[in-house]
Amino acid sequence: MRELNLFVVASLLAGCAAQAPVPVSKSPVTNVSVAEVRADAGRFIGTQVRWGGEITYVENKAEVTWVEIVSRQLRRSGQPRETGESGGRFIASFQGFADPVVYRVGQPLTVLGKIKELIQRPIGDHDYSFPVVEVTASVLWPIESESPQYNYPPPWWYYDPWPYSPWPYPHYYW
Repeated sequence: MRELNLFVVASLLAGCAAQAPVPVSKSPVTNVSVAEVRADAGRFIGTQVRWGGEITYVENKAEVTWVEIVSRQLRRSGQPRETGESGGRFIASFQGFADPVVYRVGQPLTVLGKIKELIQRPIGDHDYSFPVVEVTASVLWPIESESPQYNYPPPWWYYDPWPYSPWPYPHYYW
């Protein structure tokens, strides 16, 4: 009976451990970067990739939604790093409608899917080649600054009870 109780407690504690979402936690067999696909897109059409980064633009079309992403390096869990170099931009193609309020600019996103094509679109006055990834799985990560920041006042003993005292500064230590 005691072993059974220990097993149940251990199982419950193991179930509480935080894990990355399963589809994006494992990297595909090929580790292709956005820059490599932009350089030679024909060679990588149909290749499965796991890319992530920061959303810069959301465009809803009739049957798909294109989410433009600035790529970033991924952590082991699949979450994009906040800073660092970018290998370029890519477009994640979602089936159906994706709400721009949910997929908002600046939100970290990781996608898993196959490279469909390379398209030309402008960024300002510059023409840019975007690899398009047909998304099979994705994770929208919370923005780090969304966690509440509590700014409590200091405790009462931090305040000087005699701010205009004629004695030297550590007068209350006498």
